[in-house]
Amino acid sequence: MDIQEINQFANLLEKSTACLAKWQDKIIVVKYGGNAMINEDLKTSVMEDILLLNRLGIKVVLVHGGGPEISQGVKLLGKVPQFINGLRVTDSDTISVVLQMLAGKVNKSLVALLKGKGIGLCGIDGAMLQCKKLEAEVDYGFVGDIVKVNPKVIEIALNASLIPVISTIGVDENGQAYNINADTAASEIAIALNAAKLVSMTDIAGLLRDRFDESTLIPEVDVCDVQGLIDQGIIAGGMIPKIACCTDFINAGGIEANIIDGRIEHAILVELFGGKNGTRFYKK
Repeated sequence: MDIQEINQFANLLEKSTACLAKWQDKIIVVKYGGNAMINEDLKTSVMEDILLLNRLGIKVVLVHGGGPEISQGVKLLGKVPQFINGLRVTDSDTISVVLQMLAGKVNKSLVALLKGKGIGLCGIDGAMLQCKKLEAEVDYGFVGDIVKVNPKVIEIALNASLIPVISTIGVDENGQAYNINADTAASEIAIALNAAKLVSMTDIAGLLRDRFDESTLIPEVDVCDVQGLIDQGIIAGGMIPKIACCTDFINAGGIEANIIDGRIEHAILVELFGGKNGTRFYKK
């Protein structure tokens, strides 16, 4: 190793050490979904990265959905998955599939990859995600709206140096299970835990000025500017509720929220340790 390589390594080490100090002993909530959840190689890589963060003293809470698996389960019942305005219509058969797939198959497959450091939870456990039926012009069935988060079970797991892996199923006061939007659940959990950071893994590069051109990535957005970007049509469609979750978290006291490209290998490490990935939301 020549002197130039030594200097480069020293600079990298110094930068990484500063980033580690920023997040060590802090809670980071990661909403996990998209291609990083479907691609087996990426899935393994993400879990290994989360294990590394755990060893470094960063408290990671993993919140996941499982849309493709739910749709697959619904089809096995001979039914066609139904969506209205991007939300899954969840009848009695579908909520049974949600319980089986999210709290069962998907959740436990992720926990297994965490090699004894993960603990599988769902929003029913300890009445973690207390909800009511979503009120809308359309009847979505058993789709819930979170009214309160009880973080006690999550805190117990974190204090035991475990990694909570949470499937987004809520429960009402009568014990009825509801399907909960994963972005919303992650944001509400992060707020309840007073987390420092919220990270949403997606299948896109981040917020783009032109959604067909990844070179138009907007790397940083002050949440005070979000409404203006909506008015301009830059934030549109499915990005509106996703970014609203980031905004809610920041306005509740979070340090920053990030929408990152989960298609990139080691996407979370790149984001946490000073690399460029996705769009960062903050408040001055």
